[in-house]
Amino acid sequence: MKAILALEDGTVFVGRSFGAQGEKAGEVVFNTSLTGYQEILTDPSYKGQIVTMTYPLIGNYGANEEDLESQVPQCEGFVVRENSKIASNFRSKFKLDEYLAKNNIIGIEGIDTRMLTRILRIKGALKGIISTTDLDEKSLIKKAKASPGVEGVDLVKVVTCKKPYIWNETAFARRFCQMPVKYNVVAYDFGAKFNILWNLQCVNCKVTVVPAATPAEEVLALNPDGIFLSNGPADPAAVTYAIENIKKLIGLPAGRQARMPIFGICLGHQLLGLALGGKTYKLKFGHHGGNQPVMDLKTRKVAITAQNHGFAVDIESIPKGQVELTHINLNDQTVEGMRHLKLPIFSVQYHPEAGPGPHDAHYLFREFAELMKNA
Repeated sequence: MKAILALEDGTVFVGRSFGAQGEKAGEVVFNTSLTGYQEILTDPSYKGQIVTMTYPLIGNYGANEEDLESQVPQCEGFVVRENSKIASNFRSKFKLDEYLAKNNIIGIEGIDTRMLTRILRIKGALKGIISTTDLDEKSLIKKAKASPGVEGVDLVKVVTCKKPYIWNETAFARRFCQMPVKYNVVAYDFGAKFNILWNLQCVNCKVTVVPAATPAEEVLALNPDGIFLSNGPADPAAVTYAIENIKKLIGLPAGRQARMPIFGICLGHQLLGLALGGKTYKLKFGHHGGNQPVMDLKTRKVAITAQNHGFAVDIESIPKGQVELTHINLNDQTVEGMRHLKLPIFSVQYHPEAGPGPHDAHYLFREFAELMKNA
């Protein structure tokens, strides 16, 4: 069937639909990863966005019921140059179009994704709409302009868990990390990826996952050895309840709780910056993919990292004497990591768990465990 992708700037792409039928709006972004499309589709950080893959051939190894970052796909739509009709992998259970149709995700193929990516790089991320039902180009452009986008929007409340639960990924644990439990970690679920929880499990953590709006007092009642702030979608400044709870956790009176380590990733890093009195800002087209170079300013080592974010922390806006800059992005010099100068609190903008992506930054989970050991 015919499908149309229309952008708010008036650009229109006509292609073929695959997956579900219907109409969905969202912020159009591009991802540079060569593999891992199923993990990208199920990453809650993509809620509210239409994802374009720059790699031209997608779907060639199918989809399965294991390579998930959440229970279902989260993005609003999926854009590819070519959706492979052949799925060749011994673990494949579905073809990609079957998987998308099953989960009501609209896909469009057969468009010039290089041209689309270039437009987004020049103009920045744009609001857009995919439709297989309304094929009137002027109508779709109007709808794209009227769509809410992600700035000022709280999508964390949409993707967070509804009630607390204890993470127990037995399939991975049996194969890779039969680790004795040493630390009790409470993870705020702002859109947490399963791979992050699994990596915490692999450094001896029992992980209790709590909804994003869980009061700080309830978290402390669980007697954690450490607190984890997860990734998530959209604008961190809109998640005001999370910022207030993190402020309470940072500002506890002197004592055991004040020494309790806190580790933030991606949205968790941004929320931590806001809780410390800083500001965040929208990036032009964000960082999405598995090839972002990040330098550790202490060791001068460069890691190739997986990233997925559209906002960044303005570290200069955080009151002096609180944090130090620890990592920077070598492409655009944006903040990629910070550490509190007095408390065992640190965060990174990138994704050390990868999923998909390189594993250069896995050591950060061990650093978190070491902080809990010392505390």
